[in-house]
Amino acid sequence: MDQETREDLFASVRYGDAQDVVEIITEELAAGTDPNALLDVMIGGIQALGELFKDGAVFLPEVLISVRAMNRGTELLKPHLASNAQANRGSVVLGSVGGDIHDIGKNLVGMMLSGNGYRVIDLGVDVKVATFLKAIEEHQPDLLAMSGLLTTTIPQFSVVIDASEQAGLRRGLGVMVGGAPVTQEYATKVGADGWAEDCIAAIDEAGRLIGAH
Repeated sequence: MDQETREDLFASVRYGDAQDVVEIITEELAAGTDPNALLDVMIGGIQALGELFKDGAVFLPEVLISVRAMNRGTELLKPHLASNAQANRGSVVLGSVGGDIHDIGKNLVGMMLSGNGYRVIDLGVDVKVATFLKAIEEHQPDLLAMSGLLTTTIPQFSVVIDASEQAGLRRGLGVMVGGAPVTQEYATKVGADGWAEDCIAAIDEAGRLIGAH
């Protein structure tokens, strides 16, 4: 992969041009380019966008478009990534808690985590306590990420956390929570290890929490 192609792929992810991402990835794979190198460039593009988001230079709709473009490229790469170091960053069980059917924020977090090299097990919305526990036991993730958008549903955070402790599943498991009504103070109150106010912050927080366990 030459420098011009590298810059084109980086920019295509950064600006959310899914068609260009697909074309570049397809051509480079046919030419024998290391899929890990292609993934690294895409991750760089999405991380650059994340920095702009933190600075208020771009907004969530732009992030969503870029993440979708990256995911198109990632899907093409998956069959070729027999041994991908980035995929070893950790695994995350993700879901909106019981009673909550909001999924936009959760989906963004899932896409960002996946795009940054994490293995994501997305349980969907209105996830019951037993379903969370079963997924933790089955997948043995590094991190449990729960989302809630309603003040009436976020108390489920503590229910799931308490249940995981009682089931002996909390050891070595980081817990991250998020959603519009959630604050760091609330996360601490319910026994979570951390929280994220948006999908960009979730990437940094996931890395911090997984590194701490």
